[in-house]
Amino acid sequence: MTQSHPRISKAVIPAAGLGTRFLPATKATPKEMLPVVDKPAIQYVVEEAVAAGLDDVLMVTGRNKRPLEDHFDRNYELESALQKKGDAGRLAKVQESSDLATMHYVRQGDPKGLGHAVLCAAPHVGHEPFAVLLGDDLIDPRDPLLQRMVEVQEQRSGSVIALMEVAPEQIHLYGCAAVETTEDSDVVKVSGLVEKPDPSDAPSNYAVIGRYVLDPHIFDILRRTEPGRGGEIQLTDALQQLAADEKIGGPVHGVVFKGRRYDTGDRGDYLRAIVRLACEREDLGPDFRTWLRSYVAEEM
Repeated sequence: MTQSHPRISKAVIPAAGLGTRFLPATKATPKEMLPVVDKPAIQYVVEEAVAAGLDDVLMVTGRNKRPLEDHFDRNYELESALQKKGDAGRLAKVQESSDLATMHYVRQGDPKGLGHAVLCAAPHVGHEPFAVLLGDDLIDPRDPLLQRMVEVQEQRSGSVIALMEVAPEQIHLYGCAAVETTEDSDVVKVSGLVEKPDPSDAPSNYAVIGRYVLDPHIFDILRRTEPGRGGEIQLTDALQQLAADEKIGGPVHGVVFKGRRYDTGDRGDYLRAIVRLACEREDLGPDFRTWLRSYVAEEM
């Protein structure tokens, strides 16, 4: 029987990273503001949260991240100029980002890892379950992963993480989950987690990707979690404690994702994400695909 749980309405987006893999582009521009076709990566993430019914968004930022706040704020001078030109199309695009959600911001201060960034959200989240979305993973809106995760959390309580099968030789790049099957083909019970294991020690090839729906008891655990891999407070370590003892904050389940995911955290994958999304756009795709075929045929 489905239990009654608080309706999830809040999303937390950690965005305090330095973006060192994209230097020098990120010297003065937050990596989250790098464009993916014609929208900054961070807007895709906020749109995903809103599509799943989470319209209260807290962004955990750091120094030099003011452009994130400006992007989701009104720009009256630009809007006025577009209105005077009669450019309704571009005006709508400019206003879209400021009308998406109720946005809040908090600074992380010291870069102590993802777990610490999530802990910074505790005063805003309170005692409700909430979602965490990492900006490096863009999920295609045709594959509603977060919505499915919210459904699983409301049905089963506890916490839910997103999992994706990867090649065994790539598992050292991710958090890795030990899992047990459930009656739902896309849902597994998580019995253990390890951060970036050696392939020979990995309990599976189920990698944790950047979507979480978390029970608020995670905050108590994070306050007690010592720095782990890389000297940072790892969210994976706190989730491992939840998975090991359901009495703390309920079970941990995983939704196995087999849809379209665009990784913008790596320069090569960032370029591939732009090409894939541009090819699928109705306004850009036909001409772009024609040019791409010609380019590949001539140059490759």
